[in-house]
Amino acid sequence: MTSRGTFSDEPLSPAGRLFIDPKTDVVIHCIAISKNPIDLDVAKTALKSSVLVQHPRFCSLLVRDENGFEHWRGTELDIDRHFIVINNRLNKPGKFVGEHETQGFDDDEGDGDGEAAVNQYVADLSVSSPLSMDKPLWELHLLKAHKCFVFRIHHALGDGFSLMSMLMAGSGKVDVPAVVPAAVPPIKTEGIKSGKRRDWFWLLSLLWGVFKMVRYTLVFVLEFVVRSLFVCDRKT
Repeated sequence: MTSRGTFSDEPLSPAGRLFIDPKTDVVIHCIAISKNPIDLDVAKTALKSSVLVQHPRFCSLLVRDENGFEHWRGTELDIDRHFIVINNRLNKPGKFVGEHETQGFDDDEGDGDGEAAVNQYVADLSVSSPLSMDKPLWELHLLKAHKCFVFRIHHALGDGFSLMSMLMAGSGKVDVPAVVPAAVPPIKTEGIKSGKRRDWFWLLSLLWGVFKMVRYTLVFVLEFVVRSLFVCDRKT
């Protein structure tokens, strides 16, 4: 989308310009599988109240000014345009099957064919369906028959770790829904008690780390010196 830049527009970062280039055009695909059938209205309501759609990047269009520079421009978000609902089941090659062909399938079975079908569907999306530029660069494909959804997020919106953190921030633990799951599991320190034992463990860990650092440094320096003195290119 080409438009005249305004003072309210936010320019793309250098990494964002690289990801948006037609030669690269990197889109992140994230598959999430549910144990129970997914209700469309509940999913839309949850997404509207999530931190994901409250982020400015997920509510902005990509525009280009008269000089060809890309900018983010805020727009009113229409959730319905970002939901793509697939009611039919997919077969293993990723093609849609009719209702009369789904009688042999059991939705409760976690067979490999269903997983292979979803993977093939995502593979086809990645090479044949670029994200539309007339709306914010993300989509959510709901595969109702497979009880899963596929997030499509353009890499220009952010890096992988920050996007995963935002997705997890909109989630909750099964036993405690109000608690956000951690991206990195906490370090277990059950075997380390307070007091002198902890102090000795910390000191030994520090000494071992220093020893490894010195050893590897000496090895690399020695290897560099030996290669510089005795290794040479073949004469041609």
